[in-house]
Formats: sequence, C-alpha cells, structure tokens
Amino acid sequence: MQIRTSLRIIGLAVLLASLSLPAARAAEALPKSRAALFDDDEPAATPAEAGGREALFGDDLPARPSAAEPPRSRDSLFGGDDLQSSAVAAAGTPAIASPPAVKGFVQNRMAYTWPKASHWSEMMNHFDLSAQGSLSSNVKWKLGARVDYDAVYSLTDFYPQSVENDQRFNFLLRENYLDISADNWDFRLGRQQIVWGEMVGLFFGDVVSAKDVRHFVLPEFEILRIPQWAARAEYFKDDFHAEFLWIPLASYDNIGKPGGEFFAYTPPPPPGFQTFFLNERFPSSSLSNTNYGLRLSILRDGWDVAAFAYSSMSAAPTFYRQVINSPQPTVVYEARHKRIDQFGGTLAKDFGSVVLKAEAVYTRGRGFELSNFGNLNDTDGVVEQDVLGWVVGIDYNEIADTRINVQLFQQHIFDRNPDIIPESNENGYSLLVNHKFGDKVEAQALWISSLNRSDWMLRPRVSWNFEKNWRAALGVDIFHGPPLGYFGRYDDRDRVYTELRYSF
Repeated sequence: MQIRTSLRIIGLAVLLASLSLPAARAAEALPKSRAALFDDDEPAATPAEAGGREALFGDDLPARPSAAEPPRSRDSLFGGDDLQSSAVAAAGTPAIASPPAVKGFVQNRMAYTWPKASHWSEMMNHFDLSAQGSLSSNVKWKLGARVDYDAVYSLTDFYPQSVENDQRFNFLLRENYLDISADNWDFRLGRQQIVWGEMVGLFFGDVVSAKDVRHFVLPEFEILRIPQWAARAEYFKDDFHAEFLWIPLASYDNIGKPGGEFFAYTPPPPPGFQTFFLNERFPSSSLSNTNYGLRLSILRDGWDVAAFAYSSMSAAPTFYRQVINSPQPTVVYEARHKRIDQFGGTLAKDFGSVVLKAEAVYTRGRGFELSNFGNLNDTDGVVEQDVLGWVVGIDYNEIADTRINVQLFQQHIFDRNPDIIPESNENGYSLLVNHKFGDKVEAQALWISSLNRSDWMLRPRVSWNFEKNWRAALGVDIFHGPPLGYFGRYDDRDRVYTELRYSF
C-alpha cells in the first residue's frame, strides 16, 4: 500500500474520531473570539479534559451556534475580541494597547515499546510559551515558540545517529502574527494555524495544515500541527464568511529520518536488494511554488456549509525511486513534494443530542508509490491518481457524562493503476467511547479499523486532573494488521505511556 496516502486516509479518521463537538457544548454558547473560531493553537490556561478529544489530539473549534437563534452580524457569528473588554466595545471607545497575556504548558511523555526489541521509545519534554496582546482595538499580535527535548536519545542508543540528531532537541516557532481589522475585513500576516475542516484534526478538509508525524498521529493535535507562513484576508457579512489565503513560504510534514520509531513509508525491496534514502527534496522558494486558496462558508437554518479550492505543493511527500544494480543491488528513494489541486466542502448540523458533520475532498494529481518492482529500470516508482475522500461522523451525548462518536470514511481512486496497493475503494470506520467519573477522572477508548482488511488500532486511556492546571494520564497504543497495512506496519510498536502536564 502506498504508505503516505494511507496515512492521510486512516490518520484522518484517528483525528476525526474524537473531534466532533458534543451537542451540549454547541447549544451552550457562541464562540467568544475570532481566535476561538479559527483555533490559534494556543495552550489552554487549564488542562484539557483528560480522556476527551483534547487529551488525545486537542480540540480545535468552538461549539456551533444554536440553530434556534441564527447570528445576525459578524460579531454575533464570530464573537467579540477576546483582547478588548466588552465595556469598551459597547462604548465605541478605541482601545489602548493591552499588556501581553502569557500562556503555555510544560509536558512530559514517557513511552515504552514492548512486543519485539522492547525499549524506551519516548521520553519527550515539551515547553510551550506564547504571548498575545493588542496595539489598538484594530491591531493585535501573537508570539509563540516551543522547545522539545526527547531524553530517550541521550539515555539510550537504540536508534541510528541520524534519528538522534533529528529528534533529540527541537526549537519550533509556533504562531507569530499580526492581526489588522478594518470594517468587515480581517487581515492576518505571519506564521499561523489555518484550519478549514469541520472535523477538526482530520486531513480531509484540513488541507492547509502541515504535520509533525515523527510519532505517527499519536501526539495531541496542538503538537502534531505545524503552522504556515501566510497572508490571510477574511471578509464577514452577517452569516457569510469568505477567506482568501496565500502562503509564500510553505511548511511541510516532518516525517523524520529512516530508522525512526514510526518511519515506514516505502514497500519492502525485492529479495537481494537493499534500501537507501536520499535527503528529502523540498520545493524551491519561487513564486510558482507558493500555495493559495479560497474558502466560502455560510450558516443558514443551523446548517454550517463551506466550500473551498486550494492549490499547493503537497505537504506530505511522495517517495520516488531509482534502482542501482551494481556494485550492490539497491533501491534508492527520494522524498519529493509535487503540486496538487484540492476542491472540497464541509457541513455541520446540531440536532440536539446528536451533532452531524461531513467532509468531502477531491484531490487531483496525488502521487502513489508502485508496488510492482518487475520493471525497475523503466519507472520512478510513482503514478499520479485523482482521489475522492469523504467522511461522515456523528457525536452522541444523550447519556449522562458519556460521549459516543462514530465515523465512516472512504477513499475512492479514479482509474486506479493496478500496481498500487490501495484498492479502488478503501473503507474504514472509527469508534470513540468517553466517560467522566466525577470532575477529575475521565476514561476513553478509541478504535479505528479498515473495512478492507484486518488492520486496526486501539487506544485506551485514563486521565486524572489531580490539581488545578495539572493533568496525569496513562494509556496504551496497540497496532495490528498485515505488514503493509496502515497500522499493521507498526505491529511490533505496541506501547504503554504516561503523561504529566502543567498548564499556565
């Protein structure tokens, strides 16, 4: 199976599985800020709900407005400014510059892999810090950065040196931007998160985000997602919203180095051949390699409907191959990023105890790796295919303190090349059950499976908010399936992990 494409499909479901918003939340309140609506990827001031979607991947969108009371203006639809007091706004007095509001978190995650070659696989420490403020009522700013240190590479020698150099220590710029408002227009310039999907965290409608997938799709989404350097213009009129986007210098998925815990992107070579990976080739910084798109949305009778078009250099790479027969038969791979065009739509509707969400995205020119090595000298090992992906999910919250989420998804490949591993229709589903035990303890189990083959992942987890701003968690990640399955390729990567997090 073309591993990268499977990652975009079933990994979507992982994120989808726990992200549909509870209906109860949707009915309670409108979004309180523009940042809340579009998720500026800032850590919560208090710990995320243990065992909830936040604890696993991070919630990204606010509750939906109630269908019974549709918004009548930009302010009622998207909320007021969280950096300007309502009193000042009501009086119409220009706001003066506000002192910075500082937020962040410190988190430790310890993971131990046990089935084969049992070893410590993660001793990750995150330190995230951000500050935001306003220069006036119409000009706001945000600065953020994160430092990651994984001690597993200092205390053990299980991984190759290239993996240690790549993952031991990282400094990452998070969101760093300037916001300017003028009448019905908002402009955001700088490094920012751009979430277009209604099923937040999914890679169907979330076509703009890049991801750090060196730990697969297991980290929280606020850690998984990589901001983009972008210029964004947004127009608001009553319940209509238009968004124009240009990314002059794109961010791309961080896939890590060969030998990493979750680096498995290519089919195994033929008998007698070894595999060699060249350095990843990124697109040059030219005008022809910039990304751009348009998204339109409207809220009508409780239905939130959006459509978008996006042209980009693919954030996820495709592995092109070359065969060298002497002196040692070798398959040489190089990860490259090619331009793709994507057209899609999303919808969401709150029915009270059930929240319905759906997305569909048509991708033109996605690269798939060929599994047939029979004619190695005559091919680069890649074929381009047009793909339609769709997903439907419901979130049920009628049972007290319990949340049940079910999703069904499919990838359809048009005029499928017979030498790629994915079938013409790749189908799958996911199930999330979450229950709160009082105010501090929460448990959940997330199951994701292919319907085409026995290939699945199970993630049980228990979280405990033992003090204000503190959260501890214990969980297990179990993978099963055939060697080329999306989860089966990690059949020997089952792991148990703990997390400790302090938010401020």
